[in-house]
Amino acid sequence: MRVHVISDMEGVAGIVKWQQTTGGEKLYDEGRVLYTEEINAAVRGAKAAGATEVVVMDCHGAGGAYDFNSLLPELLDPACEYVVQQEWTEYTAFLESGCDAALFVGMHAMAGTADGVLSHTVSGQAWQNLSFNGTLVGETGINAALCGHWGVPVVLVTGDRAVCKEGRELLGDGLTTVEVKEGLGRFSARSKTPAVARELIEAGARKALSDLSAVKPYDPGSPCEIAIDFTTPDRLVEFANRKGVGVTGAKSLVVRGNDWWSAWSGFFF
Repeated sequence: MRVHVISDMEGVAGIVKWQQTTGGEKLYDEGRVLYTEEINAAVRGAKAAGATEVVVMDCHGAGGAYDFNSLLPELLDPACEYVVQQEWTEYTAFLESGCDAALFVGMHAMAGTADGVLSHTVSGQAWQNLSFNGTLVGETGINAALCGHWGVPVVLVTGDRAVCKEGRELLGDGLTTVEVKEGLGRFSARSKTPAVARELIEAGARKALSDLSAVKPYDPGSPCEIAIDFTTPDRLVEFANRKGVGVTGAKSLVVRGNDWWSAWSGFFF
């Protein structure tokens, strides 16, 4: 069984402030350890479930040279390999080569979620809303669509209570979720201790991989229309002249494709 662990940082137990997730900040040093050890818990669970190959992909943009490079290699479980990519959603080789399931670790809720710890979508400053064929999604939806394009089901989501709810609403009740903290606002939470969170994640990964048919690969539909609302008009400029983009308002655009991947890759890279 080949398993892809796709991870983000804001949904990790004990992380509640941007400084814990931003490269160069003092608290980032602590955040990287917490992050890496939750990944290790998922790897252990995957191996216990029978995984023969586990590839970890860091999807956290920490800024500068730390973009998608927040894991601490020396602490990583040797049972996995890991990817450092240049652009988010750029690495698809493992999915393309035939992957059995994906585990999402450390996820956060979409922009505008009141009780979502560090909630945002793609950019905490620029993106306000994102939808696929009319369905409002966050980064869990983006990563699930990426996996789903190659027929890979997402069977586990870990993070705060809000993102676990978001994941089940998008992917169905067959999804295994592990709640490691409850948001009390965007910058506060009641959290499990790291040790307990890791135990729960390891058990959750093992359970999730025991039934790969519990969740269908996520497909937003074909053809696919991606719509984005930005926070201010100037944020639109970066994307307005990209291939396939249609500007629909002072702060909004749409991009269309025969399927989700053709629409997404046509404007995001």
